Amino acid sequence: MPVSDAQMVAAWEHVLGLSKLEAGQSVTILTGPMTHEQTLRTALVATEKMGAVVNRLDMLPKNGEKALSRDLLAYLGDTPLTGNAPALAMLKSSDMVLDLMTLLFSNEQVEILESGTKILLAVEPPEILLRMLPQASDKELVENATAILTSAKTMRVTSKAGTDVTFGIGDFPVTKEWGFVDEPGRWDHWPSGFCATFANEGSSNGTIVIDTGDILLPQKCYVNGPIRLTVKNGFITEIAGGVDAALLKEYMESFDDPEVYAISHIGWGTQTKAHWSTLGFYDREQTIGMDARAFAGNFLFSTGPNNEAGGSRTSACHIDIPMRNCTVKVGDRTVVEEGKVVLHKLS
Repeated sequence: MPVSDAQMVAAWEHVLGLSKLEAGQSVTILTGPMTHEQTLRTALVATEKMGAVVNRLDMLPKNGEKALSRDLLAYLGDTPLTGNAPALAMLKSSDMVLDLMTLLFSNEQVEILESGTKILLAVEPPEILLRMLPQASDKELVENATAILTSAKTMRVTSKAGTDVTFGIGDFPVTKEWGFVDEPGRWDHWPSGFCATFANEGSSNGTIVIDTGDILLPQKCYVNGPIRLTVKNGFITEIAGGVDAALLKEYMESFDDPEVYAISHIGWGTQTKAHWSTLGFYDREQTIGMDARAFAGNFLFSTGPNNEAGGSRTSACHIDIPMRNCTVKVGDRTVVEEGKVVLHKLS
């Protein structure tokens, strides 16, 4: 159901307030061909109302001829900022960038953050942004989960469907998403709500069974039958199952890159305002599926790049796979039991 401009302006003011935007600071709104008009329109009003020095940087599309879909995450790699020194300088000199285009897993995003600029990504439809409006309590949940994650060296995930996989952790920092950017050089995504880290290189081993009802992204589809993945020394070595497995295998093969099979980030959702069922209500081009990534108790793992965490893998293929009904054990602590969050903080 649509939301009003007044609601969206208020939502932007709320999120920017949590992000500690102050009058006189510079904000650059980064846009592209798929930027939602209402999101942009209301962001311009809210930032001006709050006294910011506001600019808009509109970029041309990139990689459309390479991607197998129109999803913004269907093909990573070069961005409209690659080799574009004037645009990059403008973003690095801003106090905050509102990314309404999508710079995820790009070297340019890393460079902008290293300059101290904050980046807030917001590309979901306005009604999703409003429903999952972040609160200070969302940060507390994620920070508590992060403390557990940073205290351990292993993560083990099991399920009745047959998943039994172990990951070494600790070599990479924890990714914390709560929906606002309250520190210099911080990136976040409105909406969100999860914590994750990247598996140590070569450390992942076991079996992952993507069960009926689990979700593939950027395909943005519910799996209709189990997909069995064999994981050895950090890479998926076998994909078995029916039609869904064949589709996933063909998609990954299309990139002609062995790094697409590497295990990337691993973690779990904490957002109670996100829902597993929401994806079924949207056309595939309307959403990037943040409900699926963030709903409380999902086990989210991914494949492909790890450059955003300081790794060397820059594969253009990045697949996020939120799974239900898993048990996640971090070190000796169970944090998710059969799809339900059971431990929120260190005791």
